[in-house]
Amino acid sequence: MNAEVQEKINAEDERLREVYELSLLFDFYGELLGEHKKQIFEDYVLNDYSLAEVAGEAGISRQGVHDIIKRCTRSLKEYEEKLHLVEKFEQTKKLVGDIKEISEEIRCSGNVCELEKITMISEQILNEI
Repeated sequence: MNAEVQEKINAEDERLREVYELSLLFDFYGELLGEHKKQIFEDYVLNDYSLAEVAGEAGISRQGVHDIIKRCTRSLKEYEEKLHLVEKFEQTKKLVGDIKEISEEIRCSGNVCELEKITMISEQILNEI
């Protein structure tokens, strides 16, 4: 694979990671945005409309849409820096996955000694909530 193709793949991977991060932030904090800003952000980032499409729908310029997207992105990231809800969600999701994995091991092996791990993980989740 040549360098140009690899660069395009990397750029697309980065774009997908960014959209995933922004969609999580929007899920947690989107209601804190004004209705107009929320709709523009949702159309551009989540629904993958072009700047021109969003601008036409909202009755503003493409530059206006771009500015709103940047401000919304900054606001959502600032909310996360202060509240850490997405971070806590991701940690809890991982711990629940660990519980599921241990439960499967217990089911398959019958080794109930592993129940102590589930208790410890459950306590950790409850203490973090």
